[in-house]
Amino acid sequence: MIRAIAVSGIVFLASCTGVPEGIQPVTGLNVDRYLGTWYEIARLDHSFEEGLSRVTAEYTLMDDGSIKVTNRGYDAQKGEWSVADGRAVFADDRETGHLEVSFFGPFYSSYVVFELDKSGYQYAYITGYNREYLWFLSRTPEVSDTAMRDFRQRAREEGFNLDELITVDQSPVPGQ
Repeated sequence: MIRAIAVSGIVFLASCTGVPEGIQPVTGLNVDRYLGTWYEIARLDHSFEEGLSRVTAEYTLMDDGSIKVTNRGYDAQKGEWSVADGRAVFADDRETGHLEVSFFGPFYSSYVVFELDKSGYQYAYITGYNREYLWFLSRTPEVSDTAMRDFRQRAREEGFNLDELITVDQSPVPGQ
C-alpha cells in the first residue's frame, strides 16, 4: 500500500514537470534576452493569482545557472502587493523553452514557452504541465488588439479553452 502511494506520488510529481501533449517548447531561446521584467497581459486564473492585478514576473540569472523568479501582483481587496519568489531550472538544454519552476521547496512544475517573439523578445506565450495553465507575457504593460487577437488564435489552435481567460489590469495603482 505505501509503495503504491509512493509510486503514485512520484508519477504525479513527474507529470507536473511535463509538457502538454502536442505543445512544442520554443527552441533557440536566448536566456540573456529573456531575463528581465515581463508584464502579465492575460491568463487562465488560478487560486495562487486569483484577484491579483498589475502582475509582473522578473527573471534574474543566478550564479549556479538557475533563474530567480519574482512574481509580483497587486491585491486590491487587501490593498497590498503580493510577492512570490521562486527558482527555475532548465528541463532540457538552455536553448529550449521548457523550464521547471518551484515556489514551494522541492516541488517543481513546468514553465513551457511555446511562442516567443525571437526578433525582439517582446512577447511570450506560456503554459504549464497541462492546458489549464496559460499566460500571455509582454515587455510592456499594454499590447495592441492585434497582439491579443494573435494570442487568442494561437491558444485556441493549441487546444486551450479560453472561456475563463482574463485580461490583467496593468493600470497604475491609485495613490501610488
